[in-house]
Amino acid sequence: MSGERIWNSIMLVEITSGLQGIGSGDFNVFDKDRDRNKWGTIPSCRARYIRAPRPEYDSYFCAGPKILVRGLKRDPCRILCHQQQQGNIQGKLINSREVTYDQQPESVIKQDEILPKRSKEGITEMTSFQLRKIPMTKYFFAALICIATFVALPVSAEEQRPDRPNLIWIMADDLGYGDLGCYGQTVISTPHLDRMAEEGLRFTQFYAGATVCAPSRSVLMTGQHHGRTRVRGNAGERNPLAQALRPDDVTVAKVLQQSGYRTALVGKWGLGDVGAAESGLPRKHGFDEFFGYLNQRHAHNHFPDFLWRNEERMALPNVVIPVGGDGAGYATKAVQFADDLFADEAVKFVTNSKTQPFFLYWSMVIPHANNERTRELKNGAHVPDFGPYVDKDWPDPDKGQAAMISRLDGYVGRMLATLRDQGMAENTLVIFTSDNGPHNESNHNLARFNPSGPLTGIKRSLTDGGIRVPMIAWWPGRVLTGTEASHVAYFGDWIATAAELAGAKAPDGCDSISFVPTLLGQRKETQPRHEFLYWEFHEGGFKQAALYQGRWKGIRSGASDALVALYDQQTDITEQTNVAAKHPDIASKIGDYLQSARLDSPDWQPKWSRGNK
Repeated sequence: MSGERIWNSIMLVEITSGLQGIGSGDFNVFDKDRDRNKWGTIPSCRARYIRAPRPEYDSYFCAGPKILVRGLKRDPCRILCHQQQQGNIQGKLINSREVTYDQQPESVIKQDEILPKRSKEGITEMTSFQLRKIPMTKYFFAALICIATFVALPVSAEEQRPDRPNLIWIMADDLGYGDLGCYGQTVISTPHLDRMAEEGLRFTQFYAGATVCAPSRSVLMTGQHHGRTRVRGNAGERNPLAQALRPDDVTVAKVLQQSGYRTALVGKWGLGDVGAAESGLPRKHGFDEFFGYLNQRHAHNHFPDFLWRNEERMALPNVVIPVGGDGAGYATKAVQFADDLFADEAVKFVTNSKTQPFFLYWSMVIPHANNERTRELKNGAHVPDFGPYVDKDWPDPDKGQAAMISRLDGYVGRMLATLRDQGMAENTLVIFTSDNGPHNESNHNLARFNPSGPLTGIKRSLTDGGIRVPMIAWWPGRVLTGTEASHVAYFGDWIATAAELAGAKAPDGCDSISFVPTLLGQRKETQPRHEFLYWEFHEGGFKQAALYQGRWKGIRSGASDALVALYDQQTDITEQTNVAAKHPDIASKIGDYLQSARLDSPDWQPKWSRGNK
């Protein structure tokens, strides 16, 4: 900005006991440490993120009645503030000097109101100082360069909402709730995701959209639950259109694209393909760029002989024995591992997206099995190498399964490091999760890894082992570090969450509740909750499940009027004891809900099987 040059006093202050007693009033911030926020201001009752000089450390100052500092560990961050009501900050002044600036505020804090007398060299000690709102008599700023510990003061979601953060959704394929160290895994090493959880927020009851691939992704994209979303099962070659989005489906990518976000999908899609299912191609549903697999059977092969870039088929040097006509098969000459290519593409997209906010949907295919390779060679865990497990006295499928998960962990570490190095971390929300529960399809030993952790069931189960998934939110300076969230949420909530953060409107007809209050550490009463969550499954006879009030799990199979099996997850996380007889009113309420929850779909008609009661 241009303007009359003024002079000002700069204070270097080490906070010794946090920020205390900060009163209400306007709080405007000017940051000269980063070009992006140079001379940026915070209007009253709004918030803006202030970057630290080094991206791996960050601070956050909130407008309105509160000031909040988060995550600033060692490095200073220069903050110029004015128009602040009386408040007391405990600290130690370690240096002060005079500087000039170009911005003239309407009112400032008078220098002698906050600065103690100092020596000629500008060094003095102090135990506290006051900030008081006063009329401007001289053109002064008070500038605080803080080395702060974490201070958590309750502020509203509106005050904390940033200006259009970047959004990254990273999703593993068939990764179980217990597959990560931060969720209890003891055999497989996941140091980067464990660190991500230490630096972020770990959800303990977060659910996928479905217990298998395609419908889970449909729930994620549309924000409609499993009984209302377009794609409700894996249709494959039998009926490809049933596994494709249609023109009237509104995705989270479309919402963000229309709000000015640059959007990209890297990895596995599964909601449209060339030919009969082309209505669901990614670029018809809000993605500016696409690189990866279109259908999930093709994605079984980790060393494919081609991938798709937008609508163009891109050849790879792998030599493949095809199985069927949709790209499935297995490699006899394995040269390029698809997920390595996806990691490169994801990092490239992020580093090239500094001029506008972006949404990256990074949909990995590991640790999913190559089912065709399992049938032919008895090992579906095809990886470039076994990594740290090469010398383990395990069968190759076990080594490959563990190596996939550790390799995935490395990809996430690389992305977070890139965000730090590029100075983008503090303005980027990263979500890591999985599309459903763990598989049993590589011929590996599930007992060795216990991938469902304390839960019962795996992929294709409607018990929590098939649908409850790891979920870590990472956003330096915004998301509380090293904390757990018990808030019950699911894939369908992403569209409302992303829309709120982007300042957009979620589409009508969604079953989506924003979890922004939980991300920002708001009081529990400020976070709306679902009364019900819903799932269904079409393979081997139709089944339904619902979670009521985040506690009561009801599962129905066999017939539309079959009694509901009821589990109290508060006391029985393993879902071993049916308590329907003890709580008939709750079982009946869930049963009534299951009767009415789904919308009819000609592609996905229930086919009940009495043998599955």
